[in-house]
Amino acid sequence: MTSTAPETAATAGSGRDTGPGGDTGGEEQVELLIGGMTCASCAARVEKKLNRMDGVSATVNFATEKAKVAFGGAVAVEDLIATVERTGYTAERKPPPRPAPETATGAAPAGAESGAGEGHGHEGGDGGGDGEPDALRQRLLVSAALSVPVVLMAMIPALQFDNWQWLSLTLAAPVVVWGALPFHRAALTNARHGAATMDTLVSVGTLAAFGWSLWALFLGDAGMPGMRHGFSFSVSRAEAASALYLEVAAGVTTFILLGRWLEARSKRRAGAALRALMELGAKDVAVLGPDGREERVPVGRLAVGTRFVVRPGEKIATDGRVVEGSSAVDVSMLTGESVPVDVAPGDSVTGATVNAGGRLVVEATRVGDDTRLARMAALVEEAQNGKAEVQRLADRISAVFVPVVLLIALGTLAGWLLTGGGATAAFTAAVAVLIIACPCALGLATPTALMVGTGRGAQLGILIKGPEVLESTRRVDTVLLDKTGTVTTGRMTLHGVHPAPGVGEDELLRLAGAVEHASEHPIARAVAEGAAARTGALPPVEDFENVPGLGVRGTVEGHEVLVGRERLLPGAGAPSGEWTAVRDRAGAEGRTAVVVGWDGAVRGVLTVADAVKEGSAAAVAELRALGLAPVLLTGDNRAVAESVARETGIDEVIAEVLPEDKVAVVRRLRAEGRRVAMVGDGVNDAAALATADLGLAMGTGTDAAIEAGDLTLVRGDLRVAADAIRLSRRTLGTIKGNLFWAFGYNVAALPVAAAGLLSPMIAGAAMAFSSVFVVTNSLRLRTFTQSPTAARDPHLDESISKS
Repeated sequence: MTSTAPETAATAGSGRDTGPGGDTGGEEQVELLIGGMTCASCAARVEKKLNRMDGVSATVNFATEKAKVAFGGAVAVEDLIATVERTGYTAERKPPPRPAPETATGAAPAGAESGAGEGHGHEGGDGGGDGEPDALRQRLLVSAALSVPVVLMAMIPALQFDNWQWLSLTLAAPVVVWGALPFHRAALTNARHGAATMDTLVSVGTLAAFGWSLWALFLGDAGMPGMRHGFSFSVSRAEAASALYLEVAAGVTTFILLGRWLEARSKRRAGAALRALMELGAKDVAVLGPDGREERVPVGRLAVGTRFVVRPGEKIATDGRVVEGSSAVDVSMLTGESVPVDVAPGDSVTGATVNAGGRLVVEATRVGDDTRLARMAALVEEAQNGKAEVQRLADRISAVFVPVVLLIALGTLAGWLLTGGGATAAFTAAVAVLIIACPCALGLATPTALMVGTGRGAQLGILIKGPEVLESTRRVDTVLLDKTGTVTTGRMTLHGVHPAPGVGEDELLRLAGAVEHASEHPIARAVAEGAAARTGALPPVEDFENVPGLGVRGTVEGHEVLVGRERLLPGAGAPSGEWTAVRDRAGAEGRTAVVVGWDGAVRGVLTVADAVKEGSAAAVAELRALGLAPVLLTGDNRAVAESVARETGIDEVIAEVLPEDKVAVVRRLRAEGRRVAMVGDGVNDAAALATADLGLAMGTGTDAAIEAGDLTLVRGDLRVAADAIRLSRRTLGTIKGNLFWAFGYNVAALPVAAAGLLSPMIAGAAMAFSSVFVVTNSLRLRTFTQSPTAARDPHLDESISKS
């Protein structure tokens, strides 16, 4: 087993992906809010235009609708905005946080804000606002309600009554005009800049089908009262005059709206990690005035130098220095270490950590965007911006496919006209080309597989956030495992009982547990719970006293019992002989030794530890079987980490790392050419989860970690991580298969349609068949089975299935 020294954030670089432009040196940086992007190719176009400017390095994120730009020289922010607008999109500078001016008492005036939650009004890439998915949903529902009867009447002759075609027109027109308006608007914008995307094909295809239907209804024979929809395999002038393609125009619009709505939902969640991080902080704080009085104020009014009070169980409002009192502070959200840290006057404390012991008076040293919590949020956002290169598979393919289809359709129209085929037949063949290539199946390829795959995953306790996640699972070769809460339970438990000669285990546990039961310290809870589980009800304690930093004392059954550090028992002297060996062995194995004494003598030693989860070793073995190299990455001390690694079969350990160090480790491994997956559960893991090629968050962990991850393991069982990767890889394979067949059906039929051997009606049927095939292929994911070694929870299974 190898142990690697942690790499600091400073040695790993600034933490910014500089993008195509390379190192930015001392150049200025700005964040722009980009509007009007409809697909990943839009983001790529904006990024390309910005990076063509001299001295500019830009990264554009379609999910968050933000551009992070480094620039220098003669370039100004106004120039950057103008370039984006010339490309066909909108841009504005992200508003900076407002400072918190200091008053005579050291606190900011009422109404001022520190900036801790500022500057994120556009976060999460809502772009058009949180209402964008809701507006798309409304557009989708209305379009679906109108399209279903149109499709049914066109495909089922028995439903075709006299003048049914006029009802179809009435229902289809709002879908094509209003429902498809986003596609038409995007296609027009792209056309102005000489570009073609999937929106172009959707717009041209639906308008062509709808336009031809209008011609057939008003100028052809399709408007006659007794008209019925007929089928013909080839283009004929007689059929062309009565052919209607309203179901094609309405159906394609509805299917593509479904895909866009699913995409918008995932975009809305993109900034949830940042919100979850910022919400971890305290909302208000007891500020200590010059006269010693306390005033409860919003945390945004804190300023550097302000003194505030933190009582037991409260969150520390901001980063600061203890000036009065001593206590134990739960810092697991930063380090992942389950043992609280003792603090006294002069020690530094971090905002959002929890005071687990006595009353503290803290002087603020950092507020707002300068706090460690805010910097962690910045790391998460930075990592999300770094994922701008990930694009939807369909968008990448459409970059070539769309222009080719448009050229074939124009060539077909010109070819028929030049060969004397007539305008009607020429236009019919061209429409058939557009319809057979219309991306109905392509639009379903990703969302249907994703819906079935994610649905099956939810039943198994695996939540997949988006299609870009699936690509990452295929490439990863290294998996970083957080220790506390991921490989271990994250809770201190009683591990060993070592009584002195003449003292029974039950007696030692009963007396020690009784005193510890009156304390709220995590180690005390572990002792009390373990003692109660082994001996039953604990006796009452009298004259209880908490000795900060050392332990507790109290009277139980006539004995003065002391439990804690060796220094708590000065009269009894330090443990020697066997007890010293127990203590030293516990330290070497990463456990905490607790000395118990009464009546002036040491009566035994208890050991507590964060226990390894059942199944963690099996999970490591399964990850190895998938071709992944496991690495234990933790903020805990090295002895603890190496002990856990030995127990679970992990060879490489990186210990004693802070959150920013975890990010640095991820970046270092990626720089070495490794594809990195990160599994974690704490706030301290959030930035690393977002930075890794693939982030797997334990569902039993913090909201910040869950939102920053790409996959969420609802059960909190590490064995599900292997299932998540297997399911993701299979879902990705299904998506690729769907894309192949979606194009296979349509591309194979393109020359047939261009030759006039395929009528638009048959083209529409072929397109519909390819969609049915794609859906059926996606449904096969429902048969995915979980690893037989993974733990089962019937109650969780039932609740997940219902959700």
